[in-house]
Amino acid sequence: MSSTINSVLLPTDGSDGAFAGAKRGVDLAETADATVHVLSAVDTSEVERVASVLESDVDEQRAALEADAESAVESVTAMIRDRNSDLEVTTATDRGTPYRVIDRYIEANGIDAVAMGTRGRTGLRRIVLGSVTENVLRTVSVPVLVVPPAASDSRLREATVESVLLPTDGSDGAAVAVDWGIALAATFDAMVHAIYSVDTSRFPTRMSPGEVLSTLESSGEDALESVRERARERNVTLTGTVATGPPARVILDYAAENEIDLVAMGTHGRSGMKRHFLGSVTENVVRNAELPVFCVPMGID
Repeated sequence: MSSTINSVLLPTDGSDGAFAGAKRGVDLAETADATVHVLSAVDTSEVERVASVLESDVDEQRAALEADAESAVESVTAMIRDRNSDLEVTTATDRGTPYRVIDRYIEANGIDAVAMGTRGRTGLRRIVLGSVTENVLRTVSVPVLVVPPAASDSRLREATVESVLLPTDGSDGAAVAVDWGIALAATFDAMVHAIYSVDTSRFPTRMSPGEVLSTLESSGEDALESVRERARERNVTLTGTVATGPPARVILDYAAENEIDLVAMGTHGRSGMKRHFLGSVTENVVRNAELPVFCVPMGID
């Protein structure tokens, strides 16, 4: 596995959420000295639906959507040029279902990472992940930096990223994410906070509270020691914590209480191993986090 980022893809639909994700993606590209690709998809199914409703010419509607896609790409490209005229930028638009267009572009162009925003919040202040972001997380084979609306507008750079949180459950999926997270921490010269959490409801009811705690601490320390070994290899400072409670809530609370700047975690751990499976812990963290989350798929090369 290589945790090197040489190219970053910024998908955009012209929305504020996409623009916020693009800005943090540019930060990542600058820090990693990577090239940037800006991509917008023209959803052909939307063309047909709109044309049918309005009883208008399909070609006319397609042209309008393609113009919107070009405008979205130009807007992000202008932002990049204003910030860093030295960055190498490639732009593209393509027709098709957005997440499929993104996945196809990644494979065709050897993209190393994606940065994108979530859609927004509902009246209950819960993140609306958005079908495109969710499907990208489920299908692509590279890490995705997800940027929620509540994330600080502070740039991701060495001066501002002081801590990276690495949740682990000791699984292979978590180990892959740990390697990427430590690589990011080394790039930003940040401290790693490794956390191991277990939902005690997973343990047999016949076990006493003392047995549960002992098993938890033993498994947790083993997992954290593995993270420590990886951190030592990269000369990254690390602090480790074993915690109890629902994993997503433990991760979110820890991030808030310790002023974490970036979370890096696998898209799934013990509960699933297949592509197209977005673990419930990762999904809950991404939906409710107020900071960027670097999501790493299992099986990444």
